[in-house]
Amino acid sequence: MNILERPNKKGDKIYFLYDYGRGPGQRPSTGVFIYTNPKDQIQKNHNKEALKLLEVKKSQATIDQQAIGSSFIPAHKFKANFLEYYEEYVKLNARKGNRHLVNSLAQFKLFIKKDFIAPIDITENFCKRFRQFLLDKYSGETPGNYYSRFKWAVSAAESDGYFQKNPSDKVNSKSNPSIKLKENLEVDEYLKLLTTPCLNEEVKAAFIFCCYTGLRWVDVKKLEWKDIRGNVLTTRIIQAKTGQPVTLTLHPIAKSTLEKQKAKLEAVKIQNPEVFSLPTADGANKIVDAWVKSAGIDKYITWSCARLSFSILLQDKNVDDATVAYLMGHTTTDQVRKRYKRHRPKDQVATISQLPTPDQSPDFLNISNKL
Repeated sequence: MNILERPNKKGDKIYFLYDYGRGPGQRPSTGVFIYTNPKDQIQKNHNKEALKLLEVKKSQATIDQQAIGSSFIPAHKFKANFLEYYEEYVKLNARKGNRHLVNSLAQFKLFIKKDFIAPIDITENFCKRFRQFLLDKYSGETPGNYYSRFKWAVSAAESDGYFQKNPSDKVNSKSNPSIKLKENLEVDEYLKLLTTPCLNEEVKAAFIFCCYTGLRWVDVKKLEWKDIRGNVLTTRIIQAKTGQPVTLTLHPIAKSTLEKQKAKLEAVKIQNPEVFSLPTADGANKIVDAWVKSAGIDKYITWSCARLSFSILLQDKNVDDATVAYLMGHTTTDQVRKRYKRHRPKDQVATISQLPTPDQSPDFLNISNKL
């Protein structure tokens, strides 16, 4: 392994480069430099330590080249702390608009409650405990999604030589179906909320906007004016196929909501990049609950019900699953068919009445004939 020297423009420093060849990108920097003419003891000490470091880097690069084509993995390629490996994996593989991988790492840190965990400690039983930690904390598809991303990182670590056998292989991802079905709003209830005052007008405006766009709480909380062009909303959800964000054409109610928000800001001469000024998620849900009750709606409505209602009302109008899935930012129709669907009949009486009924009651049902 050759190391090249290259002075800087001033000539007061010498930088060192790896020499892998003459082609583009084959002379990367080692990140090491020395002073050409050290002026004091500090610079002399720097040069001494830098040359020692350079020898280490040269040795490592030589071993890397010699290991090519063999099953040997140099020790300096390994991270003693699996948490560091996980963090690097997330940094390299995280996709904009998809929070599952980033959140899986955040939950992993909360689970281990320390800054260091050796790969040898990631056992099958450890994986089971982490999966249960997620199942105890979250409902729906969330625990399964987070654990699946953890399995991705462990699988990558196995390929990189950290594990002889993948400890998560036999520990499959699990979802945690909610025992209590979420409520949804019907058409008449949409209209009631539009005309019912709310203690917090920002919360009302944002919730109505979600009802007409299907945005999640986290998305509307971060929504900025730059995401809106005319009557088109550019969401933060990125399509897997095209790599482009999902765009939504705004319903007139949603557009009117934005126009009112903009007028309020202009009236007080405030320039705010965010469309809505919202409290915490818990605080917003409490305000929504009180507002729904004051509208005479006897249902337990939380923020996530707005997204569910958006999907159900579109499906009631025979909008196909693929279109609904796209509008909600899903890559497949699975979530629409499993989660964002009508679980309760809209009108039981009207539904049951669809069964065949004769003009006259049959004789065997005539009570007077039996008496």
